[in-house]
Amino acid sequence: MKMTKIKKHLSLCLCIVLIAAMALFTNGCSDKQTTDNSKVTTEAASSTQETEASTSDSTVLGEGETAFTFTVTDQDGNEEQFEIHTDKTTVGEALQELGLIEGEDSEYGLYVKTVNGITADYDTDGTYWAFYIDGEYASSGVDTTDITAGATYSFKVEK
Repeated sequence: MKMTKIKKHLSLCLCIVLIAAMALFTNGCSDKQTTDNSKVTTEAASSTQETEASTSDSTVLGEGETAFTFTVTDQDGNEEQFEIHTDKTTVGEALQELGLIEGEDSEYGLYVKTVNGITADYDTDGTYWAFYIDGEYASSGVDTTDITAGATYSFKVEK
C-alpha cells in the first residue's frame, strides 16, 4: 500500500512538472513567434518605406499619356528628378508648358537659360545648360527632340 501511495505521489508530481514544462514551452514559443512576426513586420515596413523614399525622390508633374524622366543638375552637382506626364510631342514643349525651362529663340532653336528656376548664362559667367538624352550629350535641341516614353532627359550646368 505504501508503494502504491508513493507511485501516486510520484505520478502526480510528474504530471505537475510536465504541465509546468508545457506551459513554459508554449509561452516561450508564443513569445518567439511574436518576436519573429514583429521582425518580419518591421522588415516589411522598412522595405515599403525605402520604396516610397525612392519613389518620392521624383516629383510627378503634368498630365498625359506619355511619361518620361527629367533630371536637373545644378552647378554644385545637386540633382532634382521629375516624372513628367504629357501629351506634347517634343521635350521642349512639355517642359515649357510646366514652366521647367525658359530661354530665348535663336537661329538654332531654343537657347535654354533657366531650368527649374536656376539661370545659367554663358555671357555672364561662362556656364550653360547642356541637354542630355539617356545620359548621352544630345545632338538635337530640346525644342526639336521628340519625346520617347520612358526615356530620361537631363539638363546639367556646364562650363
